[in-house]
Formats: sequence, structure tokens, C-alpha cells
Amino acid sequence: MTHCNVGLTDRALRAVAGIVLIGYGTYLAGTAGIVMAAVGLIPLITGLIGKCPAYSLFNINTCDTKHSV
Repeated sequence: MTHCNVGLTDRALRAVAGIVLIGYGTYLAGTAGIVMAAVGLIPLITGLIGKCPAYSLFNINTCDTKHSV
């Protein structure tokens, strides 16, 4: 069982940032748009699942213990 290391506010901000990056990436043409949309998937996915590999690597935890998954 994995534990949450991304707090609720952090998750919401990541999801919004990911959606914005994906939206802007679909607006751009060519390789830049594809890269922007692909980069936007990272914060979106980490925001949705509540687990960030980079946070685990640096031992960062913004998740409240009562909201752990």
C-alpha cells in the first residue's frame, strides 16, 4: 500500500497546472505542442494519484496524515 505524499492543496494545484499545460499544448502546433501536453501529464497524474516520485526521492511530504491513502 502506497502512502500519500502530496497534500490536498498541492494536488489541486498540480491537477489545474496539468490541465492548463495540456490545453496549451493542444493549442500549440508541432513538436512544441506535443512536448507541452506530455509535460502536462506529469503534474496531472501526480495530482490525481496523490503520490509524487520526486517528493519520495527528496523525502518531502505535504500530505496531512489523516488523508493518507
